[in-house]
Amino acid sequence: MSAASRAPLRSNRPRGHARSRRAVLLTATVAASALALTACGSGGTSGGSGDTNFITGTDGIATVAQGKRVAAPDLSGPTIDGKQLDVADYRGKVVVLNVWGSWCGPCRLEAKNFVAVSEDLKDQGVQFVGINTRDTSTGPAVAFEKQYGVTYPSLYDPTGKLMLRFKKGTLNPQAIPSTLILDRQGRIAARTLQALSEDNLRKMLKPVLAEK
Repeated sequence: MSAASRAPLRSNRPRGHARSRRAVLLTATVAASALALTACGSGGTSGGSGDTNFITGTDGIATVAQGKRVAAPDLSGPTIDGKQLDVADYRGKVVVLNVWGSWCGPCRLEAKNFVAVSEDLKDQGVQFVGINTRDTSTGPAVAFEKQYGVTYPSLYDPTGKLMLRFKKGTLNPQAIPSTLILDRQGRIAARTLQALSEDNLRKMLKPVLAEK
């Protein structure tokens, strides 16, 4: 047997092929992860597919016609200041639900807008409620509210359990921040998955507030 025949067989693939393939897979994974996150972070829920009954405008605000709305889930529990709150107690009012975290940059940017609109509309049957999430203790959340002058209550939901109560295929809070508008019957009327300017917040509220 010749020396050539005794030599081990080698792959024709270049040595860098496996390394390049791993790099491509890693890049794809990172890209997919980035797409799954909106604003500060994913809320752990999905919007589902099929007949969702809502329409999203170019401004990022999704709305549902009155006859196709679904009721918000049970949203009750302790607040960041240690009290108890049940959103269902506000039935008969238009409710603004804002999902936020003290660690979230866009939440800080929109805070002053929520404070201004809540003060302006509190005598018109509008109730603001925060859902504070992913803060491992209430201390940073309380400090956040003090810094920005937030006077409306916030449920304390550090692990996102309240967010997971929203059904797939409905207007659920999929990101932080998220804002939902509940009509006077406690049904989800509108949603956005981005920080809101004061103008866009008023734009979300106006048609629901005008309903009889």
